[in-house]
Amino acid sequence: MSYDGMVTFAAAHELRRELLLGKIEKIYQPGPEQLLLSIHTQRGRRRLFVSAAGNHSAAYLIDHTPENPVIPPVFCMVLRKHLGAARIVAVEQHENDRILEISLETVDEMGFSVNRKLIIELMGKHSNILLVDMGSGRIIDCIKHVSIDVNRARQLIPGKTYEYPPLQHKTPFTEVTEEDIRSMMSNALQPERDLLNGIQGISPALAQTLANAGFGGDQANGTAFEPDRAYAALREMVQTVREDRTQPVVYLNEDGKPVDFHITPLSLYEGDPACQPLRFDTLSGAAEYFFVHRESSNTIRQKSNDLQRVIRGALDKAKLKLQRLGDDLQKAEKADQHRLYGELLTANLHLVEPGAKSVTVVSYYDGSEVKIPLDPRFSPSRNAQNYYRKYGKAKTAIHEKTFQMEETTREIEYLESVLSFAERAGSIEELDLIRTELVDAGLIRYRKKAANQPRKKAKPAPYTYRLTSGKTVLAGRNNKENDWLTLKRASGTDLWFHTKDIPGSHVILLLDREEPTEEDLAQAAGIAAYHSKASASGNVPVDYTKVRHVKKPAGARPGMVIFTHNKTLYVDPELPQPDAGK
Repeated sequence: MSYDGMVTFAAAHELRRELLLGKIEKIYQPGPEQLLLSIHTQRGRRRLFVSAAGNHSAAYLIDHTPENPVIPPVFCMVLRKHLGAARIVAVEQHENDRILEISLETVDEMGFSVNRKLIIELMGKHSNILLVDMGSGRIIDCIKHVSIDVNRARQLIPGKTYEYPPLQHKTPFTEVTEEDIRSMMSNALQPERDLLNGIQGISPALAQTLANAGFGGDQANGTAFEPDRAYAALREMVQTVREDRTQPVVYLNEDGKPVDFHITPLSLYEGDPACQPLRFDTLSGAAEYFFVHRESSNTIRQKSNDLQRVIRGALDKAKLKLQRLGDDLQKAEKADQHRLYGELLTANLHLVEPGAKSVTVVSYYDGSEVKIPLDPRFSPSRNAQNYYRKYGKAKTAIHEKTFQMEETTREIEYLESVLSFAERAGSIEELDLIRTELVDAGLIRYRKKAANQPRKKAKPAPYTYRLTSGKTVLAGRNNKENDWLTLKRASGTDLWFHTKDIPGSHVILLLDREEPTEEDLAQAAGIAAYHSKASASGNVPVDYTKVRHVKKPAGARPGMVIFTHNKTLYVDPELPQPDAGK
């Protein structure tokens, strides 16, 4: 629970400092459960981003304007109607709960002054954003309508009187006393549970931090829990918010992905060597970094999984087709037997009795006896003609099936290369480029966009590396970029690298008429191995040759080339050090 009551308390303080008396200029709804308010303040323009999404319930300031839909959603239009030019007169937190209230003054259609309240409930999957009339207490509209069918105890629909979520019968952390904490304690060994159950607005991670403070900083050292220490730690947290002394921190895992954030260091992560703390000057900065990078990781993973599923489906079909073609070819290779039956039957028509199901004749090739199956419905000559016809079809089939097998094998190689890129994609942009490639290949149906949102042609932006010698190496991010690198960007004297019989990027070592050293070759080959499906392996074979020896066959899929005059290096996948070439 990243956005708990304590974080909401700090958010209310920060928004009050930044937005108080500010005038709402523009209102957007970037997503179905998101809201963006552009506010003119004495400090300049501020953008308040609010999300009621289950995995992104938060409110914080951002520095940019997200992409917005062409047609504003209904809730956005309602807010524009009621809050146009509204002035913010108060920003408060409700009883240390995860509820922010922004009080506004504006005028109605008749020009009379009216008071509205934007209530932001940041409660995970139950989050909501509501516009309430302060005079009547009725809901004007909300971003999520909650009917009686969904919640019998609390409905959130236009016209309904707004009611706060049910009380949890806890003591708000701004009102709790040292005596309250003492009375909460029922388990001296696990006080974090009592703190969590007794104090309003703290998350499990924050309760663990307070408990750790009560043990003197180390719960495992055998020290008895002291409520006064926990109370002092809680008071200090509240005071740092009120005095603008907070140092929000985001915790990253070993992969650099955010796992949690708060306005204060959390003992759960501070002692974990696998977690790296990243500190910020403002709560909004920490919250934006946490949610944007976490959602980006989730979005990348989801998009990647969707693309991989499509590619694997096409790959399975291609492999099944190849297997069936192989079976058909194996059957067609029996064509010579049909020819032999036809010839021997034609030479021995007089030996066939009417209605016979087979006939045994002597082969004039090797003198052996050959038993020829017959269809008793047809004459001996008709049976011979049927065998000649089967022979002709089989010969044609061998040619066609062989061609189809070669074509299907190339298709499998292409799909495996695309799958490799999808598995290794590290950004949404890379995945979008791969998706575009699949659309052009006919593997994914193109989804029509709005008329004023034309399909953009992405500019090539390959991975760029500097070697120890100062030379530049480029690596393609997808098959189309591979083609651009090899066929357009590189000169004929540059060197081309690619893992041997393994899907991966085209890698170009730019030489500018210089001669490469053995170290240059090894480093460029290491980059090619790193940007391949064998990136987790060792001693990877990498072919290299001059670009002028790399050709693209007519009609070949993107990234598919043939090459000659190549040599092979065996290297471990590795990228140059960041300071290489400096």
